[in-house]
Amino acid sequence: MSGEPSIDPARGLARRLGPFDATMIVMGGVIGAGIFMNPAVVARLVPTRALALGAWTLGGLIALGGAFVYAELAARRPQVGGQYAYLRDAYHPFVAFSYAWALLLVVQTGGMAAVALTFARYVRALGGDATAESTLGDTAIAVAALALLTLINCLGVRAGSTTQNVFMVLKLAALLGLIGAGLLLGRAAPESAGAAASPLAGGGGPFATLTDFGAAMVPVLFAYGGWQTGSFVAGELRRPRRDLPIGLLAGMAGVVAIYLLVNLVCLRVLGLAGLAATPVPASAVMEALLGPLGGALIAAGIAVSTLGFLSQSMLTAPRVYYALAEDGLFFRGVAWLHPRTRVPVVAIALQGLAAAVIATSGRYEQILGYVVMVDFLFITLTFASLFVFRRRDRAAGEPEPAVRMPGHPVSTALLVVAGTLLVGNTIFRYPVHSVIGIGILLAGLPAYAFWRRRQTAP
Repeated sequence: MSGEPSIDPARGLARRLGPFDATMIVMGGVIGAGIFMNPAVVARLVPTRALALGAWTLGGLIALGGAFVYAELAARRPQVGGQYAYLRDAYHPFVAFSYAWALLLVVQTGGMAAVALTFARYVRALGGDATAESTLGDTAIAVAALALLTLINCLGVRAGSTTQNVFMVLKLAALLGLIGAGLLLGRAAPESAGAAASPLAGGGGPFATLTDFGAAMVPVLFAYGGWQTGSFVAGELRRPRRDLPIGLLAGMAGVVAIYLLVNLVCLRVLGLAGLAATPVPASAVMEALLGPLGGALIAAGIAVSTLGFLSQSMLTAPRVYYALAEDGLFFRGVAWLHPRTRVPVVAIALQGLAAAVIATSGRYEQILGYVVMVDFLFITLTFASLFVFRRRDRAAGEPEPAVRMPGHPVSTALLVVAGTLLVGNTIFRYPVHSVIGIGILLAGLPAYAFWRRRQTAP
Protein backbone atom coordinates (compact mmCIF):
# COMPACT_ATOMS: atom_id res chain seq x y z
CA MET A 1 0.00 0.00 0.00
CA SER A 2 2.97 2.30 -0.35
CA GLY A 3 2.78 5.31 -2.66
CA GLU A 4 -0.28 6.94 -4.15
CA PRO A 5 -2.96 5.05 -6.07
CA SER A 6 -2.57 5.16 -9.81
CA ILE A 7 -5.50 6.21 -11.99
CA ASP A 8 -5.76 5.82 -15.74
CA PRO A 9 -5.38 9.42 -16.94
CA ALA A 10 -7.69 8.71 -19.87
CA ARG A 11 -10.69 7.73 -17.78
CA GLY A 12 -10.31 8.47 -14.06
CA LEU A 13 -11.19 11.49 -11.98
CA ALA A 14 -8.74 14.36 -12.36
CA ARG A 15 -6.31 14.68 -9.42
CA ARG A 16 -6.07 18.48 -9.34
CA LEU A 17 -6.55 19.34 -5.65
CA GLY A 18 -3.93 19.85 -2.96
CA PRO A 19 -3.77 20.15 0.85
CA PHE A 20 -5.08 23.75 0.91
CA ASP A 21 -8.12 22.70 -1.11
CA ALA A 22 -8.67 19.75 1.23
CA THR A 23 -8.47 22.03 4.29
CA MET A 24 -10.97 24.50 2.82
CA ILE A 25 -13.32 21.65 1.84
CA VAL A 26 -13.24 20.20 5.36
CA MET A 27 -13.84 23.58 6.99
CA GLY A 28 -16.54 24.40 4.46
CA GLY A 29 -18.36 21.18 5.27
CA VAL A 30 -18.46 22.06 8.98
CA ILE A 31 -18.98 25.82 9.13
CA GLY A 32 -22.49 26.70 8.01
CA ALA A 33 -25.17 28.82 9.64
CA GLY A 34 -25.08 26.80 12.90
CA ILE A 35 -22.22 28.61 14.60
CA PHE A 36 -24.02 31.92 14.09
CA MET A 37 -27.09 30.63 15.97
CA ASN A 38 -26.36 27.55 18.09
CA PRO A 39 -24.44 29.35 20.88
CA ALA A 40 -27.82 30.70 22.05
CA VAL A 41 -29.33 27.19 22.08
CA VAL A 42 -26.51 25.93 24.29
CA ALA A 43 -26.77 28.94 26.61
CA ARG A 44 -30.43 28.11 27.31
CA LEU A 45 -29.50 24.64 28.52
CA VAL A 46 -26.66 25.27 30.99
CA PRO A 47 -26.48 27.37 34.18
CA THR A 48 -22.99 28.90 33.83
CA ARG A 49 -20.62 30.34 31.25
CA ALA A 50 -18.04 27.71 32.16
CA LEU A 51 -20.42 24.90 31.25
CA ALA A 52 -21.35 26.63 27.99
CA LEU A 53 -17.69 26.88 26.97
CA GLY A 54 -17.12 23.38 28.36
CA ALA A 55 -19.76 21.95 26.01
CA TRP A 56 -18.11 23.57 22.98
CA THR A 57 -14.67 22.42 24.16
CA LEU A 58 -15.80 18.81 24.63
CA GLY A 59 -17.55 18.88 21.26
CA GLY A 60 -14.35 20.14 19.68
CA LEU A 61 -12.34 17.30 21.22
CA ILE A 62 -14.85 14.75 19.91
CA ALA A 63 -14.74 16.32 16.45
CA LEU A 64 -10.93 16.28 16.46
CA GLY A 65 -11.01 12.62 17.49
CA GLY A 66 -13.36 11.89 14.59
CA ALA A 67 -11.07 13.79 12.22
CA PHE A 68 -8.11 11.68 13.39
CA VAL A 69 -10.07 8.48 12.70
CA TYR A 70 -10.96 9.64 9.20
CA ALA A 71 -7.37 10.84 8.62
CA GLU A 72 -6.03 7.36 9.41
CA LEU A 73 -8.72 5.76 7.26
CA ALA A 74 -7.79 8.12 4.41
CA ALA A 75 -4.13 7.11 4.75
CA ARG A 76 -5.05 3.40 4.71
CA ARG A 77 -7.80 3.51 2.04
CA PRO A 78 -7.47 6.59 -0.23
CA GLN A 79 -10.23 5.47 -2.61
CA VAL A 80 -12.83 7.51 -4.46
CA GLY A 81 -15.90 8.15 -2.32
CA GLY A 82 -14.17 8.25 1.06
CA GLN A 83 -16.64 7.15 3.71
CA TYR A 84 -18.57 5.13 1.13
CA ALA A 85 -15.40 3.13 0.38
CA TYR A 86 -14.60 2.62 4.07
CA LEU A 87 -18.05 1.16 4.74
CA ARG A 88 -17.95 -1.01 1.62
CA ASP A 89 -14.52 -2.49 2.33
CA ALA A 90 -14.95 -2.89 6.08
CA TYR A 91 -18.38 -4.50 6.13
CA HIS A 92 -20.38 -5.26 2.97
CA PRO A 93 -21.37 -3.47 -0.25
CA PHE A 94 -24.95 -3.25 1.04
CA VAL A 95 -23.85 -1.12 4.01
CA ALA A 96 -22.13 1.31 1.64
CA PHE A 97 -25.10 1.23 -0.73
CA SER A 98 -27.47 2.07 2.15
CA TYR A 99 -25.27 5.02 3.07
CA ALA A 100 -25.23 6.38 -0.49
CA TRP A 101 -28.98 5.68 -0.81
CA ALA A 102 -29.78 7.76 2.29
CA LEU A 103 -27.27 10.43 1.26
CA LEU A 104 -28.94 10.97 -2.12
CA LEU A 105 -32.55 10.69 -0.97
CA VAL A 106 -32.49 12.89 2.12
CA VAL A 107 -29.28 13.35 4.15
CA GLN A 108 -27.29 15.45 1.69
CA THR A 109 -30.00 16.75 -0.62
CA GLY A 110 -32.41 17.56 2.24
CA GLY A 111 -29.69 19.46 4.07
CA MET A 112 -28.82 21.37 0.91
CA ALA A 113 -32.48 22.30 0.37
CA ALA A 114 -32.77 23.63 3.93
CA VAL A 115 -29.55 25.66 3.63
CA ALA A 116 -30.55 27.02 0.21
CA LEU A 117 -33.83 28.31 1.66
CA THR A 118 -31.96 29.84 4.63
CA PHE A 119 -29.69 31.61 2.12
CA ALA A 120 -32.75 32.90 0.27
CA ARG A 121 -34.26 34.40 3.43
CA TYR A 122 -31.06 36.29 4.27
CA VAL A 123 -30.80 37.56 0.69
CA ARG A 124 -34.34 38.93 0.93
CA ALA A 125 -33.57 40.49 4.31
CA LEU A 126 -30.47 42.21 2.91
CA GLY A 127 -32.59 43.49 0.02
CA GLY A 128 -35.05 45.06 2.45
CA ASP A 129 -37.73 42.39 1.95
CA ALA A 130 -38.23 40.97 5.43
CA THR A 131 -41.85 39.94 4.97
CA ALA A 132 -42.82 36.43 6.04
CA GLU A 133 -45.19 35.89 3.08
CA SER A 134 -42.51 35.22 0.47
CA THR A 135 -42.41 31.46 0.14
CA LEU A 136 -42.37 31.66 -3.65
CA GLY A 137 -39.53 34.18 -3.59
CA ASP A 138 -37.51 31.98 -1.21
CA THR A 139 -38.00 28.96 -3.44
CA ALA A 140 -36.97 30.84 -6.60
CA ILE A 141 -33.77 32.17 -5.00
CA ALA A 142 -32.93 28.75 -3.51
CA VAL A 143 -33.40 26.92 -6.82
CA ALA A 144 -31.39 29.58 -8.67
CA ALA A 145 -28.50 29.21 -6.19
CA LEU A 146 -28.56 25.41 -6.54
CA ALA A 147 -28.65 25.66 -10.35
CA LEU A 148 -25.72 28.10 -10.45
CA LEU A 149 -23.53 25.96 -8.18
CA THR A 150 -24.46 22.83 -10.15
CA LEU A 151 -23.31 24.54 -13.34
CA ILE A 152 -20.04 25.75 -11.79
CA ASN A 153 -19.15 22.28 -10.51
CA CYS A 154 -19.95 20.72 -13.88
CA LEU A 155 -17.20 22.94 -15.36
CA GLY A 156 -14.53 20.97 -13.49
CA VAL A 157 -13.20 20.12 -10.05
CA ARG A 158 -10.83 23.09 -10.19
CA ALA A 159 -13.71 25.50 -10.86
CA GLY A 160 -15.78 23.94 -8.07
CA SER A 161 -12.91 23.97 -5.62
CA THR A 162 -11.93 27.56 -6.43
CA THR A 163 -15.53 28.68 -5.86
CA GLN A 164 -15.58 26.79 -2.57
CA ASN A 165 -12.24 28.33 -1.51
CA VAL A 166 -13.50 31.86 -2.25
CA PHE A 167 -16.64 31.35 -0.20
CA MET A 168 -14.62 29.77 2.61
CA VAL A 169 -12.27 32.77 2.79
CA LEU A 170 -15.25 35.16 2.87
CA LYS A 171 -16.89 33.02 5.55
CA LEU A 172 -13.71 33.11 7.65
CA ALA A 173 -13.52 36.88 7.18
CA ALA A 174 -17.05 37.26 8.59
CA LEU A 175 -16.26 35.08 11.61
CA LEU A 176 -12.91 36.77 12.25
CA GLY A 177 -14.63 40.15 11.99
CA LEU A 178 -17.12 39.03 14.64
CA ILE A 179 -14.30 37.76 16.87
CA GLY A 180 -12.14 40.86 16.39
CA ALA A 181 -14.99 43.28 17.06
CA GLY A 182 -16.01 41.37 20.20
CA LEU A 183 -12.51 41.20 21.65
CA LEU A 184 -11.49 44.76 20.77
CA LEU A 185 -14.74 46.71 21.21
CA GLY A 186 -16.83 44.59 23.56
CA ARG A 187 -17.10 45.17 27.28
CA ALA A 188 -17.36 42.11 29.48
CA ALA A 189 -20.90 41.50 30.71
CA PRO A 190 -21.03 40.76 34.47
CA GLU A 191 -21.14 37.09 35.48
CA SER A 192 -24.38 37.78 37.32
CA ALA A 193 -25.99 38.41 33.92
CA GLY A 194 -26.14 34.69 33.44
CA ALA A 195 -27.87 33.92 36.70
CA ALA A 196 -31.32 33.59 35.20
CA ALA A 197 -30.31 32.08 31.87
CA SER A 198 -31.22 28.54 32.86
CA PRO A 199 -33.83 27.01 35.16
CA LEU A 200 -30.97 25.07 36.71
CA ALA A 201 -29.43 28.24 38.11
CA GLY A 202 -31.75 28.14 41.04
CA GLY A 203 -31.29 24.44 41.79
CA GLY A 204 -32.00 21.06 40.27
CA GLY A 205 -29.05 19.14 41.61
CA PRO A 206 -26.00 17.57 39.94
CA PHE A 207 -28.00 15.01 37.97
CA ALA A 208 -30.17 17.70 36.37
CA THR A 209 -27.06 19.68 35.50
CA LEU A 210 -25.47 16.60 33.92
CA THR A 211 -28.54 15.75 31.83
CA ASP A 212 -28.88 19.34 30.62
CA PHE A 213 -25.19 19.40 29.73
CA GLY A 214 -25.81 16.25 27.69
CA ALA A 215 -28.72 17.96 25.95
CA ALA A 216 -26.46 20.94 25.19
CA MET A 217 -24.03 18.61 23.43
CA VAL A 218 -26.59 17.86 20.69
CA PRO A 219 -26.53 21.33 19.03
CA VAL A 220 -22.78 21.48 19.65
CA LEU A 221 -22.10 18.21 17.82
CA PHE A 222 -24.44 19.25 14.99
CA ALA A 223 -22.43 22.46 14.57
CA TYR A 224 -19.16 20.49 14.53
CA GLY A 225 -20.47 17.84 12.11
CA GLY A 226 -19.57 17.56 8.44
CA TRP A 227 -15.83 16.84 8.47
CA GLN A 228 -16.52 13.41 6.93
CA THR A 229 -17.64 14.94 3.63
CA GLY A 230 -14.06 15.97 2.95
CA SER A 231 -13.23 12.30 2.42
CA PHE A 232 -15.51 12.17 -0.63
CA VAL A 233 -12.96 13.96 -2.84
CA ALA A 234 -10.06 11.57 -2.11
CA GLY A 235 -10.08 10.52 -5.78
CA GLU A 236 -9.32 14.09 -6.89
CA LEU A 237 -6.49 14.91 -4.48
CA ARG A 238 -3.02 14.77 -5.97
CA ARG A 239 -1.63 12.87 -2.98
CA PRO A 240 -4.65 11.62 -1.00
CA ARG A 241 -2.62 9.71 1.63
CA ARG A 242 -0.96 12.99 2.60
CA ASP A 243 -3.35 15.74 1.49
CA LEU A 244 -6.59 14.41 3.01
CA PRO A 245 -5.16 13.82 6.52
CA ILE A 246 -3.65 17.33 6.40
CA GLY A 247 -7.00 18.78 5.37
CA LEU A 248 -8.93 16.86 8.04
CA LEU A 249 -6.64 17.71 10.93
CA ALA A 250 -5.76 21.29 9.98
CA GLY A 251 -9.35 22.05 9.01
CA MET A 252 -10.86 20.71 12.22
CA ALA A 253 -8.22 22.37 14.40
CA GLY A 254 -9.10 25.69 12.73
CA VAL A 255 -12.83 25.11 13.19
CA VAL A 256 -12.46 24.31 16.91
CA ALA A 257 -10.37 27.45 17.50
CA ILE A 258 -12.89 29.66 15.66
CA TYR A 259 -15.91 28.12 17.38
CA LEU A 260 -14.42 28.59 20.86
CA LEU A 261 -13.52 32.22 20.11
CA VAL A 262 -17.00 32.96 18.72
CA ASN A 263 -18.60 31.57 21.88
CA LEU A 264 -16.16 33.47 24.06
CA VAL A 265 -17.12 36.71 22.31
CA CYS A 266 -20.85 36.00 22.55
CA LEU A 267 -20.57 35.33 26.29
CA ARG A 268 -18.30 38.34 26.83
CA VAL A 269 -20.58 40.83 25.07
CA LEU A 270 -24.04 39.46 25.91
CA GLY A 271 -23.53 37.43 29.09
CA LEU A 272 -25.16 34.03 29.49
CA ALA A 273 -28.67 35.44 30.01
CA GLY A 274 -28.41 37.82 27.06
CA LEU A 275 -27.07 35.06 24.86
CA ALA A 276 -29.86 32.70 25.90
CA ALA A 277 -32.49 35.36 25.22
CA THR A 278 -31.62 36.04 21.57
CA PRO A 279 -32.41 33.74 18.62
CA VAL A 280 -29.64 35.38 16.53
CA PRO A 281 -26.59 35.77 18.77
CA ALA A 282 -24.13 36.80 16.05
CA SER A 283 -26.44 39.61 14.92
CA ALA A 284 -27.04 40.66 18.54
CA VAL A 285 -23.30 40.93 19.19
CA MET A 286 -22.58 42.96 16.06
CA GLU A 287 -25.57 45.27 16.61
CA ALA A 288 -24.48 45.84 20.21
CA LEU A 289 -20.99 46.79 19.02
CA LEU A 290 -21.60 48.56 15.69
CA GLY A 291 -25.32 49.30 15.53
CA PRO A 292 -27.46 48.55 12.45
CA LEU A 293 -24.36 48.46 10.24
CA GLY A 294 -23.00 45.57 12.30
CA GLY A 295 -26.27 43.68 11.94
CA ALA A 296 -26.23 44.13 8.15
CA LEU A 297 -22.61 43.02 7.92
CA ILE A 298 -23.19 39.81 9.87
CA ALA A 299 -26.37 39.08 7.88
CA ALA A 300 -24.26 39.28 4.72
CA GLY A 301 -21.71 37.01 6.38
CA ILE A 302 -24.37 34.42 7.20
CA ALA A 303 -25.67 34.52 3.62
CA VAL A 304 -22.15 33.91 2.32
CA SER A 305 -21.65 31.13 4.86
CA THR A 306 -24.78 29.29 3.74
CA LEU A 307 -23.84 29.66 0.07
CA GLY A 308 -20.35 28.36 0.87
CA PHE A 309 -21.84 25.30 2.56
CA LEU A 310 -23.93 24.65 -0.56
CA SER A 311 -20.82 24.98 -2.72
CA GLN A 312 -18.96 22.44 -0.59
CA SER A 313 -21.88 20.01 -0.72
CA MET A 314 -22.15 20.31 -4.48
CA LEU A 315 -18.42 19.60 -4.82
CA THR A 316 -18.14 16.60 -2.51
CA ALA A 317 -21.21 14.34 -2.33
CA PRO A 318 -21.60 13.56 -6.08
CA ARG A 319 -18.33 11.62 -5.82
CA VAL A 320 -20.18 9.08 -3.65
CA TYR A 321 -22.87 8.56 -6.30
CA TYR A 322 -20.10 8.27 -8.90
CA ALA A 323 -18.36 5.56 -6.83
CA LEU A 324 -21.69 3.77 -6.37
CA ALA A 325 -22.25 3.69 -10.13
CA GLU A 326 -18.65 2.59 -10.70
CA ASP A 327 -19.35 -0.39 -8.44
CA GLY A 328 -22.32 -1.30 -10.64
CA LEU A 329 -24.89 -0.52 -7.93
CA PHE A 330 -26.52 2.45 -9.63
CA PHE A 331 -27.33 3.72 -13.13
CA ARG A 332 -24.14 3.40 -15.16
CA GLY A 333 -24.63 6.86 -16.63
CA VAL A 334 -24.08 8.41 -13.19
CA ALA A 335 -20.43 7.29 -13.45
CA TRP A 336 -19.95 9.11 -16.77
CA LEU A 337 -17.12 11.64 -16.73
CA HIS A 338 -16.93 14.62 -19.06
CA PRO A 339 -14.03 13.89 -21.44
CA ARG A 340 -12.44 17.30 -20.92
CA THR A 341 -13.17 18.26 -17.31
CA ARG A 342 -13.25 14.64 -16.01
CA VAL A 343 -15.93 15.36 -13.42
CA PRO A 344 -19.09 13.27 -12.87
CA VAL A 345 -21.48 15.79 -14.40
CA VAL A 346 -24.48 13.42 -14.31
CA ALA A 347 -23.95 12.78 -10.58
CA ILE A 348 -23.59 16.51 -9.93
CA ALA A 349 -26.73 17.34 -11.92
CA LEU A 350 -28.66 14.54 -10.20
CA GLN A 351 -27.86 15.94 -6.75
CA GLY A 352 -28.71 19.50 -7.77
CA LEU A 353 -32.05 18.36 -9.19
CA ALA A 354 -32.91 16.32 -6.09
CA ALA A 355 -32.09 19.23 -3.77
CA ALA A 356 -34.18 21.61 -5.91
CA VAL A 357 -37.16 19.24 -5.82
CA ILE A 358 -36.99 19.01 -2.01
CA ALA A 359 -36.64 22.80 -1.77
CA THR A 360 -39.80 23.31 -3.82
CA SER A 361 -41.74 20.66 -1.90
CA GLY A 362 -41.64 22.63 1.34
CA ARG A 363 -41.18 19.44 3.38
CA TYR A 364 -37.41 19.52 3.83
CA GLU A 365 -37.64 20.18 7.59
CA GLN A 366 -39.64 16.99 8.17
CA ILE A 367 -37.29 15.00 5.95
CA LEU A 368 -34.24 16.23 7.85
CA GLY A 369 -35.81 14.99 11.08
CA TYR A 370 -36.04 11.48 9.64
CA VAL A 371 -32.33 11.07 8.98
CA VAL A 372 -30.62 12.39 12.12
CA MET A 373 -30.33 8.89 13.50
CA VAL A 374 -29.29 7.48 10.10
CA ASP A 375 -26.45 9.97 9.67
CA PHE A 376 -24.95 9.25 13.09
CA LEU A 377 -25.41 5.52 12.58
CA PHE A 378 -23.09 5.53 9.56
CA ILE A 379 -20.57 7.83 11.22
CA THR A 380 -20.39 5.41 14.18
CA LEU A 381 -19.96 2.45 11.83
CA THR A 382 -17.13 4.32 10.14
CA PHE A 383 -15.40 4.89 13.49
CA ALA A 384 -15.66 1.15 14.18
CA SER A 385 -14.21 0.29 10.74
CA LEU A 386 -10.80 1.42 11.97
CA PHE A 387 -10.64 -1.74 14.11
CA VAL A 388 -11.36 -3.83 11.00
CA PHE A 389 -8.72 -2.17 8.82
CA ARG A 390 -6.01 -2.24 11.49
CA ARG A 391 -6.54 -5.96 12.00
CA ARG A 392 -6.54 -6.70 8.26
CA ASP A 393 -3.48 -4.60 7.48
CA ARG A 394 -1.55 -6.10 10.38
CA ALA A 395 -2.38 -9.61 9.18
CA ALA A 396 -1.31 -8.70 5.63
CA GLY A 397 1.98 -7.21 6.81
CA GLU A 398 1.14 -3.73 5.51
CA PRO A 399 3.26 -0.82 6.81
CA GLU A 400 1.64 1.52 9.31
CA PRO A 401 0.50 4.88 7.88
CA ALA A 402 2.12 8.15 8.89
CA VAL A 403 -1.13 9.37 10.52
CA ARG A 404 -2.67 7.24 13.27
CA MET A 405 -5.48 7.73 15.77
CA PRO A 406 -3.88 8.72 19.12
CA GLY A 407 -4.78 6.43 22.01
CA HIS A 408 -6.29 3.69 19.86
CA PRO A 409 -8.02 1.34 20.71
CA VAL A 410 -9.36 3.14 23.81
CA SER A 411 -9.94 6.50 22.11
CA THR A 412 -11.62 4.94 19.08
CA ALA A 413 -13.79 2.76 21.33
CA LEU A 414 -14.91 5.86 23.24
CA LEU A 415 -15.98 7.50 19.97
CA VAL A 416 -17.93 4.37 19.01
CA VAL A 417 -19.63 4.33 22.41
CA ALA A 418 -20.46 8.05 22.18
CA GLY A 419 -21.92 7.59 18.71
CA THR A 420 -23.94 4.57 19.81
CA LEU A 421 -25.36 6.47 22.79
CA LEU A 422 -26.29 9.39 20.55
CA VAL A 423 -28.06 7.07 18.08
CA GLY A 424 -29.88 5.31 20.94
CA ASN A 425 -30.89 8.60 22.53
CA THR A 426 -32.20 9.87 19.19
CA ILE A 427 -34.33 6.74 18.76
CA PHE A 428 -35.64 7.15 22.32
CA ARG A 429 -36.40 10.88 22.02
CA TYR A 430 -37.73 10.84 18.44
CA PRO A 431 -39.13 7.36 17.80
CA VAL A 432 -41.40 8.34 14.90
CA HIS A 433 -38.66 10.10 12.96
CA SER A 434 -36.25 7.26 13.70
CA VAL A 435 -38.70 4.63 12.43
CA ILE A 436 -39.12 6.61 9.22
CA GLY A 437 -35.33 6.85 8.89
CA ILE A 438 -35.03 3.09 9.32
CA GLY A 439 -37.82 2.70 6.75
CA ILE A 440 -35.81 4.75 4.24
CA LEU A 441 -32.87 2.39 4.74
CA LEU A 442 -35.05 -0.72 4.39
CA ALA A 443 -36.51 0.70 1.18
CA GLY A 444 -33.00 0.39 -0.22
CA LEU A 445 -33.11 -3.42 0.09
CA PRO A 446 -35.11 -4.08 -3.11
CA ALA A 447 -33.08 -1.44 -4.95
CA TYR A 448 -29.83 -3.11 -3.87
CA ALA A 449 -31.17 -6.54 -4.89
CA PHE A 450 -32.10 -5.14 -8.32
CA TRP A 451 -28.65 -3.72 -8.98
CA ARG A 452 -26.93 -6.88 -7.72
CA ARG A 453 -28.99 -8.95 -10.15
CA ARG A 454 -27.94 -6.64 -12.97
CA GLN A 455 -24.30 -7.09 -11.93
CA THR A 456 -24.51 -10.89 -12.16
CA ALA A 457 -26.67 -11.02 -15.30
CA PRO A 458 -24.82 -12.32 -18.42
